[in-house]
Amino acid sequence: MPRFACNEDLRRAARRRVPKMFYDYVDGGSWTESTYRANAGDLADIKLRQRVARDVSTRTAKGRMVGQDVRMPVAMAPTGLTGMFWPNGEVHAMRACEEFGVPYCLSTVSIASLEEVAQHATSPFWFQLYVIRDRDFIERLLQRCEAVGIDTIVLTLDLQMVGQRNKDIHNGLSSPPAPTLRNLLNLATKPQWCWDMMRHRQVQFGNIHGHVADVGSSKTLAKWTDSQFDPTLNWDDVKYFRDRWKGKLILKGIIDPVDTELACQTGCDAIVVSNHGGRQLDGAASTIHALPSVVEAAKARTEILIDGGFTSGQDVFKGLAYGASGVMMGRSMLYGLGAAKQAGVVKALDLIKHELETTMGLCGVNRIEEIGRHNILAVA
Repeated sequence: MPRFACNEDLRRAARRRVPKMFYDYVDGGSWTESTYRANAGDLADIKLRQRVARDVSTRTAKGRMVGQDVRMPVAMAPTGLTGMFWPNGEVHAMRACEEFGVPYCLSTVSIASLEEVAQHATSPFWFQLYVIRDRDFIERLLQRCEAVGIDTIVLTLDLQMVGQRNKDIHNGLSSPPAPTLRNLLNLATKPQWCWDMMRHRQVQFGNIHGHVADVGSSKTLAKWTDSQFDPTLNWDDVKYFRDRWKGKLILKGIIDPVDTELACQTGCDAIVVSNHGGRQLDGAASTIHALPSVVEAAKARTEILIDGGFTSGQDVFKGLAYGASGVMMGRSMLYGLGAAKQAGVVKALDLIKHELETTMGLCGVNRIEEIGRHNILAVA
């Protein structure tokens, strides 16, 4: 494997290997992408307090996320179309997370089905659930989760409708894909990716295909999927899922204090401060900007995780300093996958852990529990 010094190296390698339409699906946001940029930009603006002459010889990134011991407080966020970055990508990403010792979360719109991923798992992984109109399908999906031993559901609340993602429109990314001439030409420059995908089985949304009546082709699947976004989703539905699901329930997509209060009232095990990676409401607050008010509103009644723009161990440190107990990262893991398969995801995690522990040392911190606002430099 090539020498990768940072996750930016992995990103560049993935961009060279993966076709533009799928790379842009991950590396982009909605409309003007202002929130997508703000997620990373606001993190970069945070300044850390460097401390010296402190014994940091015992520092470790080990911690806990939602009751689970982890090698560092990072989980792989659910990412759709992971299997388009590398054949069987969901399995490779899950194996990498298991090998490293952090949680993996499978998306509803994964290419590999939850049963396929579970066949290769040695411990439970998380499953991200989209609430759609077909509640019978949702019930069967939950039963399938129970059957394979999934113990944590991540319920996504911010996809009642899809934000306009201009890159995907320009690239003709749909189900089934309708690539433009430019992207067909781009595919011709990615011979290794094309060869790998041609050797793989037919690409479908594994959690949906074969599990919905009258959906037997890519066209009928696309029609069904487009009709399933549910604008009626409300807090009564969330309470139903809390009562229905006997395992851990994480609510994803919270950035407002009022919604934080409503989320806490459901008795959820954790919430994820998330704006869907800047892919939904353009102009919404960055997640790191929203985090302090969410932490204050939660009043320690539930665990607080965060995602959105986190690409390094220093970013993880900043999220923890602002009150999160863990960080979910999607893009960085996909860059690793696109660059070097399972080994690339492990490399991404290794880099993040090294950066986190180095930052801890330079800030005079030995334990994750010691990180707090006192590590942030107040700027006048």
